[in-house]
Amino acid sequence: MPRRYFGTDGIRGRTNEAPMTAELAMRVGQAAGAHFLRGEHRHRVVIGKDTRLSGYMMESALTAGFTSVGMDVIMFGPLPTPAVAMLTRAMRADLGVMISASHNPYQDNGIKLFGPDGYKLSDEDEAAIEAALEHPPQLAPAEAIGRAQRIEDARGRYIHAVKSTFPEDLRLDRLRVVVDCANGAAYSVAPQALWELGAEVVAIGVSPDGTNVNDRCGSTAPEALQAKVLETRADIGIALDGDADRLIVVDERGRLVDGDQIMALLACSWKRRGLLKGGGIVATVMSNLGLERYLAGEGLSLHRTAVGDRYVLEAMRRDGFNVGGEQSGHIILSDYATTGDGLVAALQVLAELVHSGKPASELLRRFDPLPQRLQNVRFKSGAPLETDGVRASIAAAEARLAGTGRLVIRKSGTEPLIRVMAEGEDPTLVREVVDEVCEAVRRAA
Repeated sequence: MPRRYFGTDGIRGRTNEAPMTAELAMRVGQAAGAHFLRGEHRHRVVIGKDTRLSGYMMESALTAGFTSVGMDVIMFGPLPTPAVAMLTRAMRADLGVMISASHNPYQDNGIKLFGPDGYKLSDEDEAAIEAALEHPPQLAPAEAIGRAQRIEDARGRYIHAVKSTFPEDLRLDRLRVVVDCANGAAYSVAPQALWELGAEVVAIGVSPDGTNVNDRCGSTAPEALQAKVLETRADIGIALDGDADRLIVVDERGRLVDGDQIMALLACSWKRRGLLKGGGIVATVMSNLGLERYLAGEGLSLHRTAVGDRYVLEAMRRDGFNVGGEQSGHIILSDYATTGDGLVAALQVLAELVHSGKPASELLRRFDPLPQRLQNVRFKSGAPLETDGVRASIAAAEARLAGTGRLVIRKSGTEPLIRVMAEGEDPTLVREVVDEVCEAVRRAA
């Protein structure tokens, strides 16, 4: 059955427009709270958020919903998504909530839910919550209404947990690191953790004002980081996104390093250290064919999934892998976290930089990617991928790429976009087939 509210990463949309309204947030709090009222203990939910202006409104609405059905609420304030996941389990909460639209502009917001184990909710739990939204809530009696409180030590707890993932025998002394926090959830914790591990930290994107999250900064707009790395002659640059579950790296020459190169590095590093499980890694269909070939040359496998870090994690848990992620920079290291964690992944990259003694430009260029082109087509309604014209265009493109490349087309789970990606040996052919398919989608949309 198609979902009305939940996408591939929770509920997301433009603030004060359906579905991302305070009214729905309160109802989600009531429905999710009632769903996790299990047992006779005092129930609690923890709530974190990024730095969007609308976070205050959504936090208040969710708190009203949860307390109205009898759940106690603990509010963290601005904190990365992986910190909320970690603290949900560490604080024995029944439910965790992150208020964020990740890398989207500040006008958008979202609600991500975590179960008591710190993992994102299953499809079954999300379906049950959606179903409950269609019925009046079961409100608690007056004497059983939940209490709400804000705690101040959540950031310190997360910093301590992150630092514990860094090898004990290494330090970041004499390493100059530029970190771009996207004016988002990690604006305080990321520079602090790096400094405590010994790095000389140059921090940008650390002045959130409610409207500048991801605005010309962070992992989706790395130009400011590239310029700052060159200006300060830094050894490496690290870019996080609005909720800090994504990582993009810049080497000392100012060149971008995507999630595929990061996963290649970590797979080989963990294999050398005897830490890698599953004989390879998990990535999505969007990861470059060059990564797959590189790993094969190292005796490692690449298991592909649908796009979305939840699908990567599902495959990791099912098949026994402990390294996985996406080309976009979601890196999941399941020995340390239950979701993507940009800061934890960055520390693993920095550990290898210190251990190897090599410059970042040499260390992080593990393979030459095949020519790849990704283009997005926005649509308002309907199902453009189901039209005869688009289907014919896709079939023709696949025939042209047969044996030399591949085509991946999908509908975004978080935005009204059709994403068209092709890669292959011939860059001209790759560009042509993407343009042709995108034009067919535009006509249909």
